[in-house]
Amino acid sequence: MKVVEVVVSWSGGKDSALALYNIKQSSEYKVISLLTTVTFEFHRVTMHGVEISLLNKQVESIGIPLNIVYIPQKCSMKMYENIMAKEMDLYRQDGIEYVVFGDIFLEDVRNYRDKNLKNINMNGIYPLWHKNSHDLALAFIKSGFKAIVVTVDSKKLNKSYAGKEYDEDFIKNLPENVDPCGENGEFHTFVYDGPIFEHPVIFIKKNTLFRDGFYYTNITCTNLV
Repeated sequence: MKVVEVVVSWSGGKDSALALYNIKQSSEYKVISLLTTVTFEFHRVTMHGVEISLLNKQVESIGIPLNIVYIPQKCSMKMYENIMAKEMDLYRQDGIEYVVFGDIFLEDVRNYRDKNLKNINMNGIYPLWHKNSHDLALAFIKSGFKAIVVTVDSKKLNKSYAGKEYDEDFIKNLPENVDPCGENGEFHTFVYDGPIFEHPVIFIKKNTLFRDGFYYTNITCTNLV
């Protein structure tokens, strides 16, 4: 059986980690690269707000090469599409035809990804697609993953949720209208340990800031072992 080489869209959060975990368990695929968008002005993962140094610590522990794509803070959809098309075309030239995403149920997001990939003769793979969000959240935790909530949408949750561990208590205490995986953008996480890691990523939790409608918990690298 031919092994299919894939790229994994990597945010550093729980959904991309669980998607990677699922793909790595399959003998059908070989992950040749992780792909992350970073906001150029802040040098932090887009939407998640995690600094590049922690991102690098993450992928160093995972052991898969990382491709960072820089996008400007004020990035139009057209500009974003052009930047990503150029990056994907480089993979396509190397014979890579598939990109893995951690999307769960947002049809418009999947359709958007698939349309853009189709333009350059590539396809998306969605290992978490249409699985129950609550079941996925528990599977993530019970598989041994550990994550911290780094971004919270203030329209959906209050500041107290920022900086918390993503564990069963966190899920249990979410309002009924908030998806357990934050699939609607209610919150984002940083995964620092789990079955895809050779060792945990050590970090210090600092302050929580409010910017553009979101609470961001600032975490940073530490030299502690």
